[in-house]
Amino acid sequence: MEENLKATRRRAALARRRALAPAEIARRSAQLADQFFAHFPVAEWRWLHVFLPLARQHEPDTWLIIRRLWAEVLPFRLAAPVVQPDGISLRHYELTPVTPLQANRWGIPEPVPTPPHLAEVPPEAFDAVLVPLLAVDATGHRVGYGGGFYDQFLARCRPGCAFIGLQVLDDEAPVPPLIDVLPTDIRLTACLTPGSVWRF
Repeated sequence: MEENLKATRRRAALARRRALAPAEIARRSAQLADQFFAHFPVAEWRWLHVFLPLARQHEPDTWLIIRRLWAEVLPFRLAAPVVQPDGISLRHYELTPVTPLQANRWGIPEPVPTPPHLAEVPPEAFDAVLVPLLAVDATGHRVGYGGGFYDQFLARCRPGCAFIGLQVLDDEAPVPPLIDVLPTDIRLTACLTPGSVWRF
C-alpha cells in the first residue's frame, strides 16, 4: 500500500519526467495542446486559468496552448497565478500578449501585478483551470509538489468550473486510489496526457 502514498508517487513521477529530453517534452506538450483543443468546449468559456511552466522541472509547455488561444482571438480571457508572500496562497492576474512577467523564488514566471494596468481576477470568475500535477489517481485526486497551493485555489472556484490536469508522462494511467487523500484535496474533472483523456 505504501506505493499509493503521495510522496512515493511524487518521487517516481519526478524522476521519470526529469529523464525526458527537452525535445521530448516539446513533442509531448504539442500533443497535449492538440488534446486540449479537441476535447474541451474552449470557445464557450469566458475565463481560463493557466499555469506557466517551470522548464527545469520538465513541466508541460502551456505556452503552446496560450499562444494558440491568442492567435485564434477567441472571445475569452486568460489569467495566471502569482504566489503570495505567505508562500501558501495564490492570487490571479490577467495574462495578455503584453503582460510583463518575472520569475518568482522557484523560477516560475508570473504576471507582474502593477495596478491599474493588470487586473486581479477572482477564482469565482473561471470557467476552467489547467492544473499542474505529477500523477493522478483513478478517482481524480492529483499528486502535486506538496505545497497545497492549488487545493486552496480550486476550493474557491465556482461550482461547474472544469479542473483539467496536464500530464506529460504519456503512458501514465491513473494510479490506484491514493491512501493519504485529505478532506481538503480537490478532485480533477479530467486529466490530459499526450495520448489520452481521463475524465472523473
